[in-house]
Amino acid sequence: MPEPLTPAELRALDRQHVWHPYGPMPGRQDPLVVESAAGVRLRLAEPVEGVRELVDGMSSWWSAIHGYNHPALNDAARGQLDRMSHVMFGGLTHEPAVRLATRLVEITPEPLQHVFLADSGSVSVEVAVKMCLQYWRSLGRPAKRRLLTWRGGYHGDTWQPMAVCDPEGGMHRLWSGVLPEQIFADAPPPGFDADPDPAYEAHIRELVARHAHELAAVIVEPVVQGAGGMRFHSPALLRTLREACDEHDVLLVFDEIATGFGRSGALFAAEHAGVCPDVMCLGKALTGGYLTLAATLCTPRVAEGISRGEVPVLAHGPTFMGNPLATAVASASIELLLSYDWRQEVKRIETGLRDGLAEAAAVPGVRDVRVLGAIGVVQLDRPLDDAAMAAAARAAVREGVWLRPFRDLLYTMPPYITGDDDLARICAAVRAAATAAV
Repeated sequence: MPEPLTPAELRALDRQHVWHPYGPMPGRQDPLVVESAAGVRLRLAEPVEGVRELVDGMSSWWSAIHGYNHPALNDAARGQLDRMSHVMFGGLTHEPAVRLATRLVEITPEPLQHVFLADSGSVSVEVAVKMCLQYWRSLGRPAKRRLLTWRGGYHGDTWQPMAVCDPEGGMHRLWSGVLPEQIFADAPPPGFDADPDPAYEAHIRELVARHAHELAAVIVEPVVQGAGGMRFHSPALLRTLREACDEHDVLLVFDEIATGFGRSGALFAAEHAGVCPDVMCLGKALTGGYLTLAATLCTPRVAEGISRGEVPVLAHGPTFMGNPLATAVASASIELLLSYDWRQEVKRIETGLRDGLAEAAAVPGVRDVRVLGAIGVVQLDRPLDDAAMAAAARAAVREGVWLRPFRDLLYTMPPYITGDDDLARICAAVRAAATAAV
């Protein structure tokens, strides 16, 4: 074993060699060095702002719903390591992958029946798009090759997902003119509890009808738009999309990477509307934050359509597809979630966030405060520059909390095991970050 590096050595090597997400190379700010994690706490390698442990308000980008170092997930990982950590999925299969796929079919809406296992959420969206495009080619309708979505969305950082992220306000406007040109509806009216807007519903229906001849699919994040702006919309819009797609022979894709496994208060956000898509993408919380894994589920209609084509296979095969270690942990994470009253815990967190973030509305520069399920959002009246972003993050650290502000948003998605005291601390940190940012 090599000698452990000091925090200073780690930071120096990190700055020299490691390219962090959404950052320049070399980085302009030193990341915090995490030594270990357990429960809802991250232990730093050295004190920062006088604090050594941070309550994680982010669930490691919304994935660690059970917190860290959970005995049930640790046991699943160790047990699978003793059998095999990986084996190729081409021509072979194994119990962890079969069990996971079967369980996903059982808990997702009908009639999703078939599961393609991939490496990451963004890749699951790539697979979903490929499924939809190949479905129509197999049916002899190759002109149906475009996608429709609404503005304000985010679906990942690989090629096809970037094409359906918001083309102007999103992170990928750099690629305008290079990405495939898709069709964008106006952003959905805000508010989970908002009454349906007949004019907006007509707008959606008209777009689907006008472009039906060239539309392979409509793809949206149901109920919650994530990294595109942390907006909530009425579930009624999902029913409108389902009806419009059925009427005009267009497939419907729900990206549940961020919303799946209880985050919005339903096991899957589609349940708020009582509708089922033709294709569903899952990721993030699928393994409880332990390993990278995603899944694309589809209906028999989609699978059988592809199988009838000139090329009757889905030509996609990630090297680590169906990884035994990841699928074993994913099954353990799902069983852990379903073993207790997670709905009540998410509701408790929702109540705590509503109460704790309400005061933030009075902070100068705060535009909106909104909460749904285990999601709390404070939106500012302008995007933060690097200095303001750093000040907001430092203010949260001083409160003993890890937050990751971006653009004009201070938000939290805590693990479901977060206790009331730690939840209050997270809310105090969001309020402090808002004050520091403006």
